[in-house]
Amino acid sequence: MDADLVIVGAGLFGLTVAQQAVEHTGAKVEIIDVRKHIGGNAYSYVDEETGAEIHQYGAHLFHTSNKRVWDYVNRFTEFTNYVHRVYATHDGEVYPLPINLGTINQFFHAHYTPAEAQKLIEEQAGELAGTDPANLNDKGIQLIGRPLYEAFIKNYTGKQWQTDPAELPASIIKRLPVRFNYDNRYFKDTWEGLPKDGYTKWMERMIDDPRIHVTLGVDFFDESQPLNKKALVGKVPVVYTGPVDRYFDYELGDLKWRTVDFKEVRYDEGDHFGCPVMNFSDADVPYTRAIEFKNFNPERKDSQNPNKTVVWEEYSRFAERGDEPYYPVNTAEDKALYAQYEAKAAAEPKVVFGGRLGTYKYYDMHNVIDTALTAYEEQVAPLLAK
Repeated sequence: MDADLVIVGAGLFGLTVAQQAVEHTGAKVEIIDVRKHIGGNAYSYVDEETGAEIHQYGAHLFHTSNKRVWDYVNRFTEFTNYVHRVYATHDGEVYPLPINLGTINQFFHAHYTPAEAQKLIEEQAGELAGTDPANLNDKGIQLIGRPLYEAFIKNYTGKQWQTDPAELPASIIKRLPVRFNYDNRYFKDTWEGLPKDGYTKWMERMIDDPRIHVTLGVDFFDESQPLNKKALVGKVPVVYTGPVDRYFDYELGDLKWRTVDFKEVRYDEGDHFGCPVMNFSDADVPYTRAIEFKNFNPERKDSQNPNKTVVWEEYSRFAERGDEPYYPVNTAEDKALYAQYEAKAAAEPKVVFGGRLGTYKYYDMHNVIDTALTAYEEQVAPLLAK
């Protein structure tokens, strides 16, 4: 095999490392992925019937306050001026999220000033005010008061985790933003937008170099094909972005993940929800949210079908082997297990572990790119220099 570096996984981490390796050292890079496409979970495609760009693994929204990352991604794509705003349906009524002064005044049929709303929330925390609860249920009440917590967070979180929030650790939510003004912009980062011509085009440009070769539909653990773990590890530098427990054949046990399933619904109308993401906060709706993809790209209306739209309903559950792992469960037991795998990973010859799956961390896209740039500088570049 004529490659100086092998990257397992064609997601943003692997693509960033590949691009950096070629740019800075002229290395020949082989990227392999078990999937039939590049881009990892950020992969998208255009739906023929509606003209909508479908995010195959759920809504992907780019935002960052990291100038290094922003400057880097703008080398490969321009971004739209999309600003993410989320709405939630509760008890037959639609409210803006995150909880802000508009949500509060609509919910309580009031016209509170910011100071009055802040005082109300503190009062509604009741006996939990000023405490530091250990479980999610009490932490939610302490942060935003019981009425708002029970309306917008309790049942949504219960569906998301399939667990009573009273049995979940408070660390899952850490903080619930409440804005005592009418700002309903979901993210507070400096830069935000969606790639003008789609995620896949962006990532194709990242690796548009003859020194980068991509082989899709290849399983790193399948020894019947040449690009496998046994044949490569220790012989050539490898960047591995798959599940860290899978790399070691689960010998210490399985790390736990949450996954999501999607149910597609098509409507004979141009716009069903009027927004890209609608949360469903009530327990009697089995899914957590619905994604209407056309509404991410209103600037493309001339290429979209004005009479058809497609919506994906999102259902959350615990992942099993073979499922797509989305969110690390990260219990104390999982963290302890990962620490053992991390120690084993550090001892692997010429192997760099990265990305969500390789490091058992939940990352937004900008975090993945930032950690990939750092991993290239600190770990991969020294391997290529040897």
